[in-house]
Amino acid sequence: MKFRVGNGYDVHKFGPGSEVILCGVRVPHTAALMGHSDADVSMHAVTDALYGALADGDIGQHFPPSDPQWKGAASDIFLKHAVQRVADRGFDIANVDCTIVCEYPKIGPVAQAMRENMAALMGLDVGQVSVKATTSEKLGFTGREEGIAAVATVALVGAST
Repeated sequence: MKFRVGNGYDVHKFGPGSEVILCGVRVPHTAALMGHSDADVSMHAVTDALYGALADGDIGQHFPPSDPQWKGAASDIFLKHAVQRVADRGFDIANVDCTIVCEYPKIGPVAQAMRENMAALMGLDVGQVSVKATTSEKLGFTGREEGIAAVATVALVGAST
């Protein structure tokens, strides 16, 4: 059996707005995340982890921010593309683990909805998807509430060739 692991990391800063999108779930907040797409930092980290496990570049290579067609795009487009590339290469996603780093908004109350949404988008059971959060103890840009970071790890399995 073939086994691959990938990790992804993403950061987006806060700007004007009243909600953030994390794992495709709209979460009320005092600011929004800024980015070329919808700035779903957590979905971007998972997407990059999938590309990384395949040694297949990153979101920016597949969906260049210089291309205006991706302005404001929903991040599930990127995630679904990465999931399809995993399948096309003969792998299954064994599990996904995503950690969101922020002081606010609080993730605990919406973590289950995030897990369910990500699982549905990737065609996985909820038990294969972990979404959790941590603070940075008021340190760094996340501690100063200037933005949100996310890190993700994925494991892929496939038949040996």
